[in-house]
Amino acid sequence: MEGVTEGRWECLPVTLSPGVLQTLRELGFPHMTPVQSATIPLFMNNKDVAAEAVTGSGKTLAFVIPILEILLRREEKLKKMQVGAIVITPTRELAVQIDEVLSHFTKHFPQFSQILLIGGRNPIEDIKKFKEHGLNTILDFLPKQRRTGLFSATQTQEVENLVRAGLRNPVRISVKEKGVAASSTQKTPTRLENYYMICKADEKFNQLVHFLRRHKQEKHLVFFSTCACVEYYGKALESLVKNVKIMCIHGKMKHKRNKIFTEFRKLPSGILVCTDVMARGIDIPEVNWVLQYDPPSSASAFVHRCGRTARIGHLGSALVFLLPMEESYVNFLSINQKCPMQEMKPLKNVVDVLPKLKSLALADRTMFEKGMKAFVSCVQAYAKHECNLIFRIKDLDFASFARGFALLRMPKMPELKGKCFSDFVPVSIDTDSIPFKDKNREKQRQKLLEQQRKERQENEGKRKFIRNKAWSKQKAKKEKKKKITTKRRRDEGSDIEDEEMEELLNDTRLLKRLKKGKISEEEFEKRLLSSERKVKAVVDSESED
Repeated sequence: MEGVTEGRWECLPVTLSPGVLQTLRELGFPHMTPVQSATIPLFMNNKDVAAEAVTGSGKTLAFVIPILEILLRREEKLKKMQVGAIVITPTRELAVQIDEVLSHFTKHFPQFSQILLIGGRNPIEDIKKFKEHGLNTILDFLPKQRRTGLFSATQTQEVENLVRAGLRNPVRISVKEKGVAASSTQKTPTRLENYYMICKADEKFNQLVHFLRRHKQEKHLVFFSTCACVEYYGKALESLVKNVKIMCIHGKMKHKRNKIFTEFRKLPSGILVCTDVMARGIDIPEVNWVLQYDPPSSASAFVHRCGRTARIGHLGSALVFLLPMEESYVNFLSINQKCPMQEMKPLKNVVDVLPKLKSLALADRTMFEKGMKAFVSCVQAYAKHECNLIFRIKDLDFASFARGFALLRMPKMPELKGKCFSDFVPVSIDTDSIPFKDKNREKQRQKLLEQQRKERQENEGKRKFIRNKAWSKQKAKKEKKKKITTKRRRDEGSDIEDEEMEELLNDTRLLKRLKKGKISEEEFEKRLLSSERKVKAVVDSESED
C-alpha cells in the first residue's frame, strides 16, 4: 500500500474508543499521519502488518492505538495473570519513550497495567517487579494465535528476515509523505535539508567547533562512531564551546542514560554528543541539526540518524563530515538509500582549536588517555565499516587522522605496525610524566609507579641472571662435558688395570702348569715373554695418546 493521506481520527473506517480519542486530544494530535491511517484499520481487523515509513512519521501511535483497541474489544476479558501485548524495542531510550506514550492512554483504562523492563538497569529488581504483577516466567514461545506488527524506517535484510520468521502473510505498507511521488523510495523526510562537507581529517574538529559556536541558540545531536569518541570529544567541546549545555550519552552508560535523555529532551537548546544508541526511534522535540562527525557503520543507520530532526512535519537539517577519499559515499547514499544531499563548503578563517586540545591533554592525564582510546576505537570501527569499498582503512592518512585527535604521540596498535608517520610530530616530553588533574587519581598513580619501581629493583638480580642465561647454559654444558671426560678416563684407566690383572692371572696359571709338569720350562719362558710384550704395547699406546 502506498500514497495514503492524512485525515481526522473520526474518518477511520474503524471506530476508536472515547478514552483513546480523549487522550489524542490531550496530546494535541487532531489529525492522523499517513502511516497511522494506513496501519490502524488493518491491525484492528486482525491483519499482521509490516510498515515502512520515514523517521518521525508517527509509527508509535500506529501500534499503540491498535493494541489498546484490540484488548478492549476482546470477547473474553484478560485475566489477572495474562499478558495482552509485548512491545520490543532496540534501545532503552525508545522503550522509555513508548512507555511514556502508552501511559497517557492507560490512565483512562484502569483495567490495564503496563510495566517497563530494561536490560542492564537492575535485573533482580525488574524480575521481582514482574513477578509481583502476575507472571512467574516469560513464555518460551509466543502463541501462534496473535497479531504482529513490525515498524521501521528502513527495509533492511534483517527486517525482511523478521517479517518472514515472525509474521503470517503480512500486509506490507510503504507510506509516502505528501508531495513525494508514489514511485519514489526516498527514506528521509521531505522537510529535511541534508548536507555533506568534504574536509581533511585534521580539519574536521575545527569545522565542528566553529559550526557549534555559530549556532549556540539551537538544539543539536552530534553523532560519533564509538563510546570512547563521545567521551573524549564531549569533554573537549565542554572546554571549547562556552555558554552552551553539552551532554554525553552512549551505550556503555547504564544508570545515567535515562536521566540525561529526559533532561536533554526538555532543553530549548544544547548539544547532545552521542553514539547510534540515539539513532533509532527517539523523539527529541525541536532538534535543529543532526551532525554526523563520523559516518555510521551502515547506510540504514545514516537514515535513522538524520531522522532525529524534521519530525512530524517540522523543518530540520543534517550535516555529515566526510574525508576527501569518502566523497563517493554521497552517490552511494543517493542510490542505495534514496537519500539526496547537497554540499556545504568548509567554512573559511576557522580558528585552529587543536593546540588547545593538546594543551588539555598535557595538563590532564584523563584527557590524554581518553584521546588515545578514542583514536584506537575509531580506527577499529573504521576497519569494520559495512561499506568497505569506500571506507578503506589502507587508504586512511593515519598521521592526519591522529592530528585530528590532537594526539601527543601515536598509540601502539596492530593497524599501525610497520608504518612510518613522517607527517606526525609527537611531543618531546615523556607522556608518562603527564599527571592526572584529579589529585586522588594522581596520588594513586604515583603510588602504583613507586610500587612498580620497587618490584623492578627487587627483580634486578633475577633479570641479570635471565640476561646471562645463555652463558649459564654454556658453563653448565662445559661442566657436564668435563665430568663425562673424567668418567671416561676413569673408565679407560680401569680397563688398563683390568688388562694388567688379567696378565698377572695368566702368568700365575702358567707357573702352576709348569710346577705340575704340564708345560716345559722352555714353553713357560716363551709364553711369559709374549705376555710382557702385550703389556708393553698397551703402555706405549697410552703414552702416545
